[in-house]
Amino acid sequence: MGGGAVACTAMRRPLPFDPIEEAGRQWERRWEEVEVMRAATSIMRVQQIVLARVDEALRPWDLTFARYEVLVLLHFTKEGRLPLGKMGDRLMLHQASVTNLVDRLERQGYVRREAHPTDRRTTLAVLTADGRSIIEAATRAVVDARVGLAELSAADADRLHRILRTVRAGAADFADPPGPAGGSTGSVGRVGGRG
Repeated sequence: MGGGAVACTAMRRPLPFDPIEEAGRQWERRWEEVEVMRAATSIMRVQQIVLARVDEALRPWDLTFARYEVLVLLHFTKEGRLPLGKMGDRLMLHQASVTNLVDRLERQGYVRREAHPTDRRTTLAVLTADGRSIIEAATRAVVDARVGLAELSAADADRLHRILRTVRAGAADFADPPGPAGGSTGSVGRVGGRG
């Protein structure tokens, strides 16, 4: 499934103009910082497009991107299990959201809950055989849809990631270890042409 095939799910009928550019023209007449307003609005719109495209790719398994992320997270662990609290931290979600996602995956038979063997206060989410059986095919569908960003080259996607990582680092979204493994954001400012 290519990017064009799923593009129609994000917006049925293209507008005859770019509403973000038009909002920028109006904004500029009244206020400053039009560039960041356009960038922020574009990020929010692109998030909607990407989610719609990825959700469409995952439709054969009755998954959303959020539920798919839970399955992939569990798949990446040694034993296919994690405490729900740790899942919330890694997925950057509120505990109630993790509980709802696991509830739905449990009803689908992709995940089950287990008591923690040594901590009675903790519940584990465990990837089931059915859950494991769909990971490869579901991931292939997501990759074939270029994770919703079919219009970007690999280099453009990498630049975009580094630019957005700067915003995430500025918001203390993660601790950025120094050195190449940590992917320090020190050089990211040059992406936009500023040193």
